[in-house]
Amino acid sequence: MSLRLFDTATREVRDFVPVVPGRVGIYLCGATVQAPPHIGHVRSAVAFDVLVRWLRRTGHDVTLVRNVTDIDDKILARSAEAGVPWWAWAMQNERAFTAAYDALGVLPPTYEPRATGHVPAMVALMQRLVDTGHAYVAAEGDVYFDVRSYADYGSLTSQRLDDMAPAPDGRADDKRDPHDFALWKASKPGEPATAAWDTPFGRGRPGWHLECSAMAQRYLGDTFDIHGGGLDLRFPHHENEQAQSRAAGYGFARYWLHNGWVTQSGAKMSKSLGNGLLVDVLLETVRPAVVRYALTAVQYRSMLEWTADTLVESEATWDRLAGFVERAAERVPGEVTAAELAAAELPAPFAAALDDDLNVPAALAVVHEHLRAGNTALASGDDVAVRAELVSVRAMLDVLGLDPASPQWAAGTTDDRHAAALDALVRAELDARAAARAARDWATADAIRDRLAAAGVAVEDSATGARWSLAARPTTEDED
Repeated sequence: MSLRLFDTATREVRDFVPVVPGRVGIYLCGATVQAPPHIGHVRSAVAFDVLVRWLRRTGHDVTLVRNVTDIDDKILARSAEAGVPWWAWAMQNERAFTAAYDALGVLPPTYEPRATGHVPAMVALMQRLVDTGHAYVAAEGDVYFDVRSYADYGSLTSQRLDDMAPAPDGRADDKRDPHDFALWKASKPGEPATAAWDTPFGRGRPGWHLECSAMAQRYLGDTFDIHGGGLDLRFPHHENEQAQSRAAGYGFARYWLHNGWVTQSGAKMSKSLGNGLLVDVLLETVRPAVVRYALTAVQYRSMLEWTADTLVESEATWDRLAGFVERAAERVPGEVTAAELAAAELPAPFAAALDDDLNVPAALAVVHEHLRAGNTALASGDDVAVRAELVSVRAMLDVLGLDPASPQWAAGTTDDRHAAALDALVRAELDARAAARAARDWATADAIRDRLAAAGVAVEDSATGARWSLAARPTTEDED
């Protein structure tokens, strides 16, 4: 089965056929760095990270471009409120996004261009549109795209022009049509002089839509494979990108992919609703791997309802996965290398699930089937089967960015001093329990085990002695 993806432009699942066989170009709308990221912001990065990993695992050379919008009305407004230069405010938040991506195991993009670094490319694209009659200068520094000059406007979102709301940028009396959108915005009184550039059409700064079209063409060429982003970007941002790029004579994106939102009580997570959950705050109390699992486990086009149980369930599942990998690795000899994982044959149902529009829930069901088989092999002492299932489970999880033994997660995310202190205390209890068992003082031995269990410590006896782990939190189902 070949990879099939849901193209939001055609509203159907299509066979994915790259422009150049074996090579894939992806443009992903990245952060507008007006504030630090909440989990709704990073869902897109995690979702497309799975796509990139799967494409590379199936032999494709992937170029991923994820932009940074570092000049914007909201950036200027919020930096002014904070009394900080706009460029410093943007960089501060860009670093917060980078830290969040790194913490959640998102692979770095091939290129991560900033809008402010590509003004000449934007001016060239704007000049091309003006020269071909698709854009016009309304006043010095204000340039608009003429939506009625492009007959296919609205095709991405299946809307009739007359049914659309007017474009919110610029003054309606300056436009030929209320739906015309800004390619370039003249400097406004009170805005920093550093937030404007000279152009043949006057001094000002770029419109949001122009930025992405120019950067996509710069790094991926006139026609490329996939344009991605959050569902909320379909209109007007992606509609406008497509219109101006194709009006300029470029083929632009051949497939459009959009991920669903993270919601709370059915509402899109956003700062304006006051329900944003900042990534850096969340990671103070939750392991990054658990957050990654929560964001990955839902199919990318589905809405992810974030509730009090979301992380509890994800933590319990992650502990089962990591616990099996740890126990299996201790049991069987020989390190499982990265090369072995990369060469491992993935179970056919797992591959079929990901080829089916990245159906991660179905893929995880296959992972859990092999997890159960691995636990059965551990219990029966079948070391050959244990190692086979260890390689299989890790190889599948590696595709999802969730291999517990990978350098990303194996190094641990908690303070080593706390871990060392807890280990010393538990070991002292286990030594006392071993002494009680040796003295056949079963009541004391049982009391120690019960005390540890009440503290959330699970004890497992084996031929080589007792070992301990943190007990999984209770869930509604026991997958093992």
